[in-house]
Amino acid sequence: MTQGIQAMVKGQFLNPAPLLADMSGDAVADLITAAADVVLILDHEGIIRDMALGSEDMLESGCHHWLGKSWAQTVTAESQPKIEALLKTQGALTADGVRWRQVNQRLDDGGDLPIAYSVAPIRGGARSVAFGRDLRPQEVLQQRLVTAQQTMERDYWRLRQIETRYRLLFQMASEPVLIFEGDIDKLEEANPAAYELLGDAARQPGWSLADSLHPDHLTDVQSMVERLRATGRAEPCQVRLTGSNEPMFITATQFRQDNRLFFLMRVTRQQEGELSMPAARQQLVQVMESAPDALVVTDTEGRILSVNRAFLDMGQLSTEEQARGEMLDRWLGRTGVDFRVLLSNLRQHGTVRLFATQLRGEFGSHSEVEVSAVSVVGGAHPCLGFTIRDMGRRLSHDPRASKELPRSASQMTELVGRLPLKDIVRETTDLIEQLCIEAALELTGDNRASAAEMLGLSRQSLYIKLRRFGIIEGTSDDVH
Repeated sequence: MTQGIQAMVKGQFLNPAPLLADMSGDAVADLITAAADVVLILDHEGIIRDMALGSEDMLESGCHHWLGKSWAQTVTAESQPKIEALLKTQGALTADGVRWRQVNQRLDDGGDLPIAYSVAPIRGGARSVAFGRDLRPQEVLQQRLVTAQQTMERDYWRLRQIETRYRLLFQMASEPVLIFEGDIDKLEEANPAAYELLGDAARQPGWSLADSLHPDHLTDVQSMVERLRATGRAEPCQVRLTGSNEPMFITATQFRQDNRLFFLMRVTRQQEGELSMPAARQQLVQVMESAPDALVVTDTEGRILSVNRAFLDMGQLSTEEQARGEMLDRWLGRTGVDFRVLLSNLRQHGTVRLFATQLRGEFGSHSEVEVSAVSVVGGAHPCLGFTIRDMGRRLSHDPRASKELPRSASQMTELVGRLPLKDIVRETTDLIEQLCIEAALELTGDNRASAAEMLGLSRQSLYIKLRRFGIIEGTSDDVH
């Protein structure tokens, strides 16, 4: 029984004679064709007398031209010794079973077709059958594997180079840099400048940033970390180290690695933005921060970089972090068209003055505003600056005054952007009617009957319009 199992493993049947003896030639042909991609029937001289192809692309490649030729003539030069070896050892079993040899068949277009062949004799060796397996799918997979390995190797070396540069910059940085995992209690890594600033205590196991901070500033640092964890941004924090009265600033950013949260903190002696800044320039920044008009700085696409407190009040925002990184048109403009027009004019002319629009608060408030803007294209970081002034105090709260009609073409054009076109047309029509009625009354000496005749109106229609425009009051129908 053990020998039978070994025979099956090597590709031999246990008792094929009684089971396959009654098969016809067509049945045998179908069987061997289904078992291989290419089947060649050879005579004793190695001439291909018949063949079967398993796919149409082989037929289109000219494989059928092999018929009637010596098998050795249809392969490449380096494969001819393999053909001779297959024909000599046909049917012989190796320790691993049937012998297969890879052969490169020549095609009409000059290409090669890799096929693995095994040869079996029939009718006492007068003829033989070569079974072939198309190796192109395996060749494609092997090529993909090689390409993937090369890509992985390139990525590996690129990452190694990046890590080497990072290590070099990290070690040579003059500013103290610390990396904490999850919180300020677990130091992951620090550069030599940090150890020089914090002393040998930072090298001890279990050290935390709180051990080197003045107790009065620990809460500020923890609040900064919590804001950073919640919003992704946090303003620098001013601290003092234990045993020193020199003010320091800690700037923090966060990043993730291996599904863990890390905080990278830099310790500087001056806050970012104050380096080499003259005192007068610092005062200007403080004035802009406290200005009653809203001031906004954006990138060239309109994404907010910085705002002052007045904008936070008008936009009903509590912190600058809520606005930073958002598009300004989230709050500014009646529709997206307003802001696009503003940006277009700003890019074209460089400045925009007294652009009337509306500012929407985060909780639904609306304010009529005027916008003046400037484009700053010089320098390494081009930006746009916006001054937003609330117009609500200028507008009268008298309902009648809010409906007062414009008296000139320039005043009518100022309505564009504030009212829809149909409302502007209606207001303009009312203006023309009112002016014509007033002119007719003036020409007729306030004789309403004559004025109605001059205007082509009935007296009743004239009275209705007089009341509508507030020229007369009451319901008197007296005619002068």
